[in-house]
Amino acid sequence: MNQLKRFLFQVVLWLVIWLTSWFFLGEDFQFLKENGLAFVFQILVISVLVFYTAPALLFKKKYLLFALISIGVLLLCTFLVPDIAAAQGSGIGPESGPRPGPGMGPPPGPDMDISRGMQRKPPPKFLINLLMLSISYIAATFIETFLFAQKKEEEIIVNKNEALQTELKLLKSQINPHFLFNSLNNIYALSVIDSGKTQQSIGYLSDMLRYVLYECEQELVPLEKEITYITNYIKLFELKSSKKYPIEVDFKVTSQNIKIAPMLFIPFMENALKHGNIEKIKDVFIRMKIDADKDRVLFEIENSKPQVPVVKDEVGGIGIENVKKRLAIVYPNRHELLINETSQAFKVNLKIDLNG
Repeated sequence: MNQLKRFLFQVVLWLVIWLTSWFFLGEDFQFLKENGLAFVFQILVISVLVFYTAPALLFKKKYLLFALISIGVLLLCTFLVPDIAAAQGSGIGPESGPRPGPGMGPPPGPDMDISRGMQRKPPPKFLINLLMLSISYIAATFIETFLFAQKKEEEIIVNKNEALQTELKLLKSQINPHFLFNSLNNIYALSVIDSGKTQQSIGYLSDMLRYVLYECEQELVPLEKEITYITNYIKLFELKSSKKYPIEVDFKVTSQNIKIAPMLFIPFMENALKHGNIEKIKDVFIRMKIDADKDRVLFEIENSKPQVPVVKDEVGGIGIENVKKRLAIVYPNRHELLINETSQAFKVNLKIDLNG
């Protein structure tokens, strides 16, 4: 809401208040005549607040200067109201008639103090106008402060979301080179072992690249496509040897409409293949399981650990940390990641709440 809209909102608000007061006082036009000028000055002090003192002083934390200028504006307007009103009422009218003489006076009434023989005076008009203008100015200040705080909070949320999206894109960009490097390494090893399977491996790689470059640009992807990607990755790896690798997978997906953030599970499979010494075939294993329905996704992977650490290339290593960061961004307070490591095995359990 810009300044003009906020100003018009407060004008309408006080106009409704004044008209409501006039209605409950019996729609007396004398009330409008006596207080119409006060309403004009009320709008004046609100305009000063909305267009100057609040944005230039209050919101920039110049509190002392804001207080001094606000007090000055209120006092000036309060002095001007009775002066202008007196000038307008100086003509001939009911109030310009002869004043009562020494023996004259109003009959005793509720305003007559009989014991003292004099009439009680109402509060000075100056104090009434000052109180009225101060109340409207303070109320307008509260409204302006509330709207300003609300606007700042919205800006913070927008900026935070933009920062998260930027970080998420950066994390995705880290995935692609890592994936491509590992896949090309596998194809290179395969071409040395069996050149006849190289063409088949390139077909798997083509499907995987298509998924990474096009599908993964979306915030969410069908879980079935993520599983197909993992399956192709395993097939590409298994083409390195004619032997059967001890890799077990179990996928249970109850609906094709389940969607998740892309590339969340593959880093754990990469990690298992890299550090599980699966090429040994004997006394090693990798077990992977995905169980999903419309409410949640359960992912589990476990791999054996060699007694002697396997020396691998130093390229990569961003996978699991990357997943942790992406989970914190995409599924805040809606996921549970447990990593257990013993001397014999490395196990990962990930639960994602899809309806949180």
